[in-house]
This record gives sequence, structure tokens and C-alpha cells, in this order.
Amino acid sequence: MNVSQKKLTFGPRRGFYLDVNDIETKSTLSQKELEYLEKFNSLYRSLCGVLFNFVPKSGHPGGSISAGRIIENLIFSTMDYNFSDPNSTCADVISLGAGHKATGVYAMWALRNEMVRITDPKMLPSENKQLRLEDLLGFRRNPCTKTPLFVEYKAKALDGHTTPTTPFIRLSTGASGIGDASSIGLGFALLDSFSENFPFIHIIEGEGGLTTGRAAEATAAAGTASLKNVIMHLDWNQAGIDADAICRDGSKPGEYVQWDPREFFYLYDWNVIYLSDGFSYTDIYKAQDFAVKQKENNQPTAIVYKTVKGWKYGITGSKSHGSGHEFCSPEYYNFLKECETTFNIHMPRFAGEKNEAAVEKALYDTLLVYRKTLEANKDMSLFFTERLKISKKRLESLKRENYHKPYDLKIIDNQALMNSQETPKELDLAPDTKIALRETLGNVLNYINKKTNGGLVAASADLFASTGVKKIAQGLSEGLYNFTTNRNARLIAVGGICEDGIGGFMTGVSTYGNHIGVSASFAAFVVPMEHTALRLHCIAQQAKHDVGENKKNTMMIVCGHAGMETGEDGPTHADPQVLQLISENFPRGHVITLTPWDSRELWPLIMYGLQKHPSVLAPFVTRPTEKIIDRKKYNLADINETLTGMYRLRKHDSKKEYHGAIVLQGSGIANAFVSETLPKLDNDGINVDVFYVSSLELFDSLSKEEQNKMYPEKTANLAMGITGFTLPTMYRWIQSSFGRDHTLYPFLKGHFLGSGPGHKVIEEAGLNGEAQYKAIIEYIEKRKRHT
Repeated sequence: MNVSQKKLTFGPRRGFYLDVNDIETKSTLSQKELEYLEKFNSLYRSLCGVLFNFVPKSGHPGGSISAGRIIENLIFSTMDYNFSDPNSTCADVISLGAGHKATGVYAMWALRNEMVRITDPKMLPSENKQLRLEDLLGFRRNPCTKTPLFVEYKAKALDGHTTPTTPFIRLSTGASGIGDASSIGLGFALLDSFSENFPFIHIIEGEGGLTTGRAAEATAAAGTASLKNVIMHLDWNQAGIDADAICRDGSKPGEYVQWDPREFFYLYDWNVIYLSDGFSYTDIYKAQDFAVKQKENNQPTAIVYKTVKGWKYGITGSKSHGSGHEFCSPEYYNFLKECETTFNIHMPRFAGEKNEAAVEKALYDTLLVYRKTLEANKDMSLFFTERLKISKKRLESLKRENYHKPYDLKIIDNQALMNSQETPKELDLAPDTKIALRETLGNVLNYINKKTNGGLVAASADLFASTGVKKIAQGLSEGLYNFTTNRNARLIAVGGICEDGIGGFMTGVSTYGNHIGVSASFAAFVVPMEHTALRLHCIAQQAKHDVGENKKNTMMIVCGHAGMETGEDGPTHADPQVLQLISENFPRGHVITLTPWDSRELWPLIMYGLQKHPSVLAPFVTRPTEKIIDRKKYNLADINETLTGMYRLRKHDSKKEYHGAIVLQGSGIANAFVSETLPKLDNDGINVDVFYVSSLELFDSLSKEEQNKMYPEKTANLAMGITGFTLPTMYRWIQSSFGRDHTLYPFLKGHFLGSGPGHKVIEEAGLNGEAQYKAIIEYIEKRKRHT
């Protein structure tokens, strides 16, 4: 058998493959248009180099230069948007899959703004929604910068990778494939928010970005769900940070992967359009125009442009990724010659002492040359401004605002209909009812989804039913989303068992503001794997706040099968560490964790949490069925006390000798305490305060006076803890060495726990009712001696 002759070919695809030369179109660019485009690109490329020069060793000139023409054609020809309204919810969106091209975005945005200022200043949006030429003084600068011109011109501090402080940018991207996943998720939100005439999302990426797992997972999701409005513009230059042959190219093996970008997208059932010359304006225009107008199918489209990283910069390939010419070197000035010759201008030459103020002044003087050049070439500036006006007219003609779907997240804040302290009758649970937290959570989310007309969308790592989130779609449009066959579904597959991709995707879904994206899996997997996506989502919400948008868009991460109760799956799945990874690890107000022990706490906690509008809401729910405790029988606090985040579950009898305080956190240990430990303590006449932690972050939202009234410092200095999570999660509540020495937690015995039914794992950890009782008695006896 001749093995070399055996080939495996792709099976049937919905997507198509085209070479740009196969596209027949009547739309062409005139010679004058091409002349303006070429001149502008010369100006743009030089400005990318200027920015890198004046922030030495910082920035990414190579990819910004190679993708420049792609982005230029998008914002001046292809996209339907209103330059005067960067926050329009009806406009097409541009997003950086890899944030490395931020240098180029800042340069392009500043030049666009400057041309509008020169030719039609009435088009300019309010100043905080512009990116002015002066703002380039803030390139990769910290907000606390005090250099003279940065302060004088109130320059924006432009992050190393773009965030929503940059006009028209909706997401924070740049971290290992997050941008592709979140951009595709945002694309879904755009597609799902309109019944017709939906906006497109244009994602800028390089082939290096596709090598991340998240990118593959999200790309698979877009192809499977037929996200027709997603168009990825792939700048294929073969260069990464280290490598210069990332992919296989023809018969030459890649250093990292053995596909080329065309095969990658075609595998995942995307349409693919290939440009062998990614710098040809004619081909770029033709490919982008065809992509947005094609009616062959409903699949997403990838346009693959073959380019050279660092084209005409003087340094190419990986060496131009995050490095470039030395400060004001002969090589740098030689790079500027093309632009100087094209426009008959002379860039300033730096002289004198190289200090911070002098370098800033040299940058500003150079920027003024760009201003004067655009003013002197007003015909070119007018050409691009007119293109922006045409884009606005196209957008207005689509009347997208008439096709909005009736999702209504505002109802969540309607206290008359969604009062966190009034559990709906449909969700009420009588004492002795047996139900799991995960099932109750599903019921709560389903109720909310019906009230919002389908505003919740969920993805799970092949665990929709298992985590309870399948119920989100119950009574709505069930099954998995596909734009062609099931476009009203509220569940979507993001690549299968793909927590990384799901996290990124759902942050994008939530960002648009019409949906709450819900991701779900084992807490042991979903928290660590989605941590980066959550962090970037929080950064994006902070950035929005910085430019005047006060309300955060919430994403929910369902931390299912949490803790020891998942014992049958063993220590690989039953992980008590995950709360520590997320709680108190973000700036205050961004993340709210919920750790209910009683199913009846879920409605008040979920609703109150959503009404706080955090960037992320993270409920931890367990697998086993638990009996609903009769709180009156055990003299326990009312359910709504849980809203303070840390509440007195049971108050000591002030008429009797006081024996101490116990702080509980975690469903399994709290149920064991109430049903097994508490009766024994009562029988022995033990008189203690019992507190439960349902949400550290909700407790933090109280005033200091309220916190001290609920849990005084003197109590924190004498209490012991019992937690189903890690010891450090108790440090906030148990502040004495004595209390911590007597605190019970899963790893107290110094090893990972074994497998078996949840109650046996809790027993192994020394956290069952009998072990709790013994530990409390020991704590009380030693406390008497200690005091």
C-alpha cells in the first residue's frame, strides 16, 4: 500500500471557499480613490512608527502596519456606522481579536478624527468620545502622568491594548485568544438583537491568535450556530512574537501548527475568501464588499489576507512585533522618508537632552506635522470625510432601530415585579421539600428569562442539564441556537467542553447590553479557566465607566457542582479552592460571589445581586438534593436576612452564659450543622451566635456602621469558622490566631480528599455533624481557658 497516496478530504460544508479573483463585481475603485488611499496609508504607517519611536520599546508596529489597509477599508468603505455616535447600538462594530494592533487603531482613529475636524467639525462627537491627535500624547501612558503637554491637552491615557475608553471599541482584548471569543460572542448578541438588518462585527486578528484554544472553541461556535454577521479579517503574515513560520505554508511545515488559516476556518464551517496580495486595495475592497452582501448561506466569513508584518517599516517579521527602530535613529528617519517624499514635508529631528518633557515635546511637534499635512491636503481629508457621511446614510437607510427584539433587562430593576425580598409563588419551597441548589437556580433563571422576554442566554461545557441551566430555556424556544434553524433558542453550544471559549463568548454576549450571558460548568473548571475572560470583562466595564457609562453589563458564571458534595467524581472535580480564586480578587463592585446553603436563598440573592449590576455574578451551587429546613423549628433567621451577605443565622440567648461565635460558609457543612450539630448543641445547653456567609461582596456593599452592627470586630476576634471552602476564605471573618486554629476546612488534614458520596467526603474532611460538634466543644473549652 502506498500510504502517501491516501488522502483525507473535508466532508460536506455549509461554508464556501473563494479566491478573491473568483469574485465578480461591478463595484470598483477609481484611480483617484486609489491615490487617496495610498497617500493616507503612507501617512498612517509613518504615524505607527512615530508612536513606537517616542514610547521606546513599547508597542506593536509590525502588525499595525500589515493590517492597516484592511482596517482603513473597513472604516472608510465597508462598515455602516455613524462617526458622530460611537455608542450607537445599531451600527456595525469593529473589534480587535488580538489587541496587539492597538498602535494602529490609535493612529487610524486620530487621523480620522483630524480629517473630520478639518473638513466638517460639526460631525465630531463630544470630546470624551473622540480620539484626538493630542490624545496620542497618552500612548501607553498611565493616567497619573504629569508631563506638561499631557496635562495641558488633557490627553487620554491610551492602554497598551485597547479598551472601551477608545471610541467604537466595545471590548477589552489582547489576552491569549479572549478577543476572538468575546468578539464572536458580541457578534451573537448583535445578531440575536435584531429580527432583520442586523449589524455586522468585523474582527481583526492574526494567525498567531488562532493558535489559542479559546479561538478554536469560539470559531467552532460561530460555524455551528451560523453566525452570519461575524466577519473575521485575518492578517496572515506568518510572524508572531518569536516565530516567523507560525502555520504550514504550502509544503513548508509551520513552527507552531500544521494548518494554514484558510483550512482552519473551512474546518469550522466558515466561508473563506483568500487574498494572495493582502495589500491590494482593489482586492480588499472587493472581498469585504462581497462578504457583507453575500446571500449564498448564513455562515460566518473569514477573509484571509496574505501580508508581511512590518511592511515597508525596515524591520519585518517577528522582529517588528513588539520592537522596532531605536529612538530617533538613522533607521527611524529613513523609514519616514516615504511619507516625507509623498507629502513634501519634513519631520522634526530630535536634538538635545533626552528627558521626559523633551521627548514629549518632540512627539507633539511631530504630531503637528500630521495636522498641517492633513490641512494642506484638504481634498484628501474631504474625500475620507465624505466616505464617513456615506456610511452614515447607509446606516440610516437600514432603519435597524425598527427591528430590535423585545428583550427587556430593565425589568430586573423593577421592584414591583422583581422584588428580591418577595419570592414569586412559582418559586416558593415548603419546609421538608427535597431539591438541589442547582435545580432551584435553574428555576430562578427560567423565571427571570421569561420576565425579560428571553434576555438570558446560556452556554455550558456539555453540562446544560447537569448544572441546571438547561431550564433557562424551558417554556421559551428550546434546543440549541442556530441562526438558520432555531434562531430564538436561549442555549448555545460553544465548542462543547470548552470553558475557556465559553467564558470569552459570554462576556461578549453580555457586553452589548441586551443579554445576560450565562456560562456554566463544574466550579472546579469554570472559575480558573474563565478567570482571564472575567478579568478582561471587568476591565471593559471599568473603561465604560471612565467615559461616562455608569451601568455595568453583567455576565453570570454558574459555579456548578461546587465543593466536596461532588465527591463521586473525586478530588479532580470536587474542588474547595475555587471561591478563593475569585472572591476579593477583583476591584470592589465588579464581582459578586453567592454561596447559598438553603435553596430558598437563591431568589433573593440572585435578584439582589443582579440589581447591584456587577460585571460578574457568580453563584456557587451544589449537586446533592437537600431537604428544605424549617427555619422556625430551628429558630433560624428569616430567608431575606441573607441579603446582607453575612448574617446572624441564629442569635445566642442573652439571658444565658455566652459560649462564643461560629461562622459557616458552604451548603454541605451548613446543612450538616443545622440538621445534626445544632440539635446536639441545644441539648447540651451550648449558647452561641451562628453566622452564615452568603456573599462577602454583598456584605461589603453595606456601610461600615451596618457591617459593624451585623458582625462586630470583637466577634471576629473570638469566632471560629466552619467552611466548605479554603481556610483563607475565612480570614475576613475569623481574625484571631485562636479562632483560625479551631476553624474547620476541607484541607485541614493536609491532603486532597478522596471519592465517594458527598456526605462521606465531608466525613473524611472532618466536617460532618459529629466532627463539627466535637470541634465546637473543644473550641468552647479552650476558649474558657484562653480567656
